[in-house]
Amino acid sequence: MAKLVLFNKPYGVLCQFTDPQGRPTLSQYLKQKNIYAAGRLDMDSEGLLLLTDDGALAQRITNPRHKLPKTYWVQVEGTPDNGALDQLRRGVELNDGPTRPAKVEPLSPPELWPRSNPVRERKNIPTSWLSITITEGRNRQVRRMTAAVGLPTLRLVRSAIGQWALGALKPGEYSETQIHLPQPSPRRGGRKR
Repeated sequence: MAKLVLFNKPYGVLCQFTDPQGRPTLSQYLKQKNIYAAGRLDMDSEGLLLLTDDGALAQRITNPRHKLPKTYWVQVEGTPDNGALDQLRRGVELNDGPTRPAKVEPLSPPELWPRSNPVRERKNIPTSWLSITITEGRNRQVRRMTAAVGLPTLRLVRSAIGQWALGALKPGEYSETQIHLPQPSPRRGGRKR
């Protein structure tokens, strides 16, 4: 059995347990021993972070080969047109290569907690919300994708990873569960021809 912790990472918190610079870390919220983040969220991103004590489970969550979907609620500056949405859906070219196609839908503003550092909004520029689901996890990928189509990200909240969702967890709250991992099937001898 593997331990899995679902944590709502607040804005401004690092996805690690120590920081030599004294910035806020997971240790201020989680007291469990021997658990590690399965994936990351930037300091300025919020929402679902999974932590586990099992390396095999962490690998299944984070390895792009498994194509585990990750869904984000993204507040962007501007109003997306069909062209920008279609670009995101097809995949966009980033400096480290093209992204896989994403599932992208307009989203009514979700009911979220106030952020400790309020989002900057300009009176004469509207903002919009999108639900974006990706199956890879490059550094700051969603932010780079929206910027590539002219929609800078203002706020980013991860709402789900695979079958696990943020649910009613408030920032800094977590829930813990046990996961039964199926054993890998034994390999048969001999080579394929």
